Amino acid sequence: MAPMIFELDKGLAVLICLFIAVIYVGSLYVWVDDKNKSRDHPDTIKRRFTSVSVICVVIPILLQCFGTSSDSENVRSVLYLPLILAEIVIRSVLFLGPLTLHYVDGVFRIYLEPRYWTNSLKNLIWIRNHIVAPISEEMIYRACMLPLLVPCFGSGMSVFLCPLFFGVAHFHHMIEKVIQGRQALSEAFKQSLFQLCYTTLFGAYSAFLFLRTGHFIAPVVVHAFCNHMGFPAFREVMAHPNTETRHKLIASFVIGLVLWMALLYPITSPFIYSNDIYDL
Repeated sequence: MAPMIFELDKGLAVLICLFIAVIYVGSLYVWVDDKNKSRDHPDTIKRRFTSVSVICVVIPILLQCFGTSSDSENVRSVLYLPLILAEIVIRSVLFLGPLTLHYVDGVFRIYLEPRYWTNSLKNLIWIRNHIVAPISEEMIYRACMLPLLVPCFGSGMSVFLCPLFFGVAHFHHMIEKVIQGRQALSEAFKQSLFQLCYTTLFGAYSAFLFLRTGHFIAPVVVHAFCNHMGFPAFREVMAHPNTETRHKLIASFVIGLVLWMALLYPITSPFIYSNDIYDL
């Protein structure tokens, strides 16, 4: 399939992105039998796997109606080794603090156990969080939306505009919690508002990586890793009983953030990845 070029007006580009976001989230609720089941129920997970798989096939096909074929022969490989290695470095320094905490708590040892990986690959929740969600969400919210937004708004503004669709889409978790009686409306709203802020910030970072590298694998790798690590456990660090260890953990968080800021631009240089599509 030839690369596509999109030249839409701003209003239409935003409407299409909104439509894509609604369709993606809406596909999760087409199963009538899942209304009273948790999102972590095996039946719900399997059916949603089917839904997002269909959406990830249909949306790119529908987008062909709004673009024109490009004569560019610049075809990119999804499995690009330098990019994967670069992402390992970036995410490791950014999460230096949480990784150090894992080491101090001894959590890292489970990653050395083959049984952990075999059991994980049999766990539907693990597969959802580490494989299906990162691939499907990055395809829809980055690979499909950014090519529509960048020609209209430019790369810089698109980095901050695109994540809004991603962040707002996560509000559907609040509806599930309230309907199923697992949380009061006020509590669910507060939790979802925090998640909105967190996912929007992550979405901006993910969009930045996509535009800088020009590769789909970049946001997928970092998305899977962030899903695994979760939000940094700052409270656990500050409550650590050993003062010396607590100071070392705080230092690792600061050092990780500084190293990440220093390495982000050099490691994601478009020149390294032969990215001549986007300018950011």
